Amino acid sequence: MSIDTMKKINLLVFLCFAFGILKAQQPAIQYFRPYSKAGLNVFETTKNDTTLFTGMKVRIGGNFTQDFQGLKDQNNSTPVLVGGVNTNQLMPLTNGFNLAMANLNIDVQLEDGIRMNLTMYLSTRHHQETWVKGGYVQLDKLLFLKSQVIDDLMKNFTIKAGDYEIDYGDQHFRRSDGGNAMFNPFVENYIMDEFATEIGGEIYFHPVKSGLIAMLGITNGELDPTVVAPTQIDSATHKLNKYSPAFHGKLGYDKQVNKDFRFRITGSFYVDKSASSNPLFFGDRTGSHYFFVMENTAATSDGNAWSGRYNPQYSEQVRTFMINPFVKYKGVEFFGTYERAQGRTIAEATMRTANQYAVDLIYRFPQEKENFWIGGRYNSVTTTLPFSPTDVTINRAVGSVGWFVTRNVMMKVEYVNQQYKNFATTNILSGGKFDGFMFEASIGF
Repeated sequence: MSIDTMKKINLLVFLCFAFGILKAQQPAIQYFRPYSKAGLNVFETTKNDTTLFTGMKVRIGGNFTQDFQGLKDQNNSTPVLVGGVNTNQLMPLTNGFNLAMANLNIDVQLEDGIRMNLTMYLSTRHHQETWVKGGYVQLDKLLFLKSQVIDDLMKNFTIKAGDYEIDYGDQHFRRSDGGNAMFNPFVENYIMDEFATEIGGEIYFHPVKSGLIAMLGITNGELDPTVVAPTQIDSATHKLNKYSPAFHGKLGYDKQVNKDFRFRITGSFYVDKSASSNPLFFGDRTGSHYFFVMENTAATSDGNAWSGRYNPQYSEQVRTFMINPFVKYKGVEFFGTYERAQGRTIAEATMRTANQYAVDLIYRFPQEKENFWIGGRYNSVTTTLPFSPTDVTINRAVGSVGWFVTRNVMMKVEYVNQQYKNFATTNILSGGKFDGFMFEASIGF
């Protein structure tokens, strides 16, 4: 047995032990999204203050996810030989368990209305070693200023600051994040996965009863910040590159109209005019849950960690917006996405466009408990590749069934079929397709 395997077994034992001990001792945290089933369909935290502050509290939680993969892939690419090796030959696949992923979550109630979060990736596909996701402070009260005017204002406002998961769109609240797969009715995320942690701040205006949501944020626009002066010339401006701040915002409405019916719709934007390497569509340090699909024989688990996804490579400049409707009537859920993104690399003088559409339809049952679900998703991306005039399309259809065994334990199985259209014959994705089954078990506490 290898040392890495022993480490992963020890990690699993530790998480199971911690889950058993800490479950009964978890303190209540203000303005907090649980990591269990209770966090399902929770988006931004609200201004409902239901937890009495009685002093500083530390909450330690975790997520653990294990997948069994049964996928097959194919392509019809023209062989491209490099050093006598065909770089368009796909990695042979077989059925088996993928690398287990695990997160460690530390949440601290520092003061009344002041909460801190620190999340660490203990084991993921891209980083098998421990890696910090990020940390931030959320302010829902500013009692230390001792101002009644500010106290009254903060009944409608929330401030977040630190190195945090930016609130662009609503899909990032439903995606799998390393070991945390409790909120995703499917195994994988979108084809074009918009997720990034950046340094900055967000301010929300969301009165309790109105249903209104308004947010504006500013960040450094980087995953890996740097103080080293730029040396590259921007092909569009013909000037030395700049590291400009990135701006994002959201406007929407979310209302539980009655016991059976909830309606939410939001529009979001993200803009970064110039960056060292913008991470919006390539910021996930955990990796895809579809291992090695459509990868060549030289691929490695961590070096090719985003199998099945598409990165539009908007590293220099990006301008994008997204609309997300969400409707829940009794056990029926509809979640939709329309996204239009534009951007370029530093070597490109003009912007390229990518359009993404997605529809989730979920039925949860039985009534009230909703411990089981049946779901379907259709996801499509049409985009222009760098330095290419031809648009390509990637389509994915997914069906899933799942079961919340308890509030903290979830199991699901899905069938996925993904197809690649209009790629050049010299591209490994030409005539590409993968399909098959995925089984997943997840713990969150």
